[in-house]
Amino acid sequence: MPLDPPVRALLEGRNFAHVGTIRKDGSPSVVPVWCDTDGEHLILNSAEGRDWPTNLERDPRVAVTVINLEQPYEYTQIRGRVVERTHEDANAVIDSLAKKYLGVDEYPMHQPGERRVTIRIAPDKVYYQNR
Repeated sequence: MPLDPPVRALLEGRNFAHVGTIRKDGSPSVVPVWCDTDGEHLILNSAEGRDWPTNLERDPRVAVTVINLEQPYEYTQIRGRVVERTHEDANAVIDSLAKKYLGVDEYPMHQPGERRVTIRIAPDKVYYQNR
């Protein structure tokens, strides 16, 4: 399902995604992360071993809210599921996100031995609000 232009604009901007996942014990977890889109999916990136990607590996359902940092009454909420989880080109994805969010060519916080993972989310339901 292609994302509508205002939703794409929020995802393509320097706005943080608040990613909601379900922990092993059934409790919710929400974390802010960098995001992007290919026009159809949300694109997220993290290091293996962190809680939220581990939660999504066990249960691929996710809720994401992205708020316009310059106009906080404009936001989107996307509910969906993981459709791809890959290590291929994951370092290039985090470098691209670092360029977008920090204005640098390479992600400056790489840790020794860290393995990056890119997660693609297919939206099942999209809500957009702009007051």
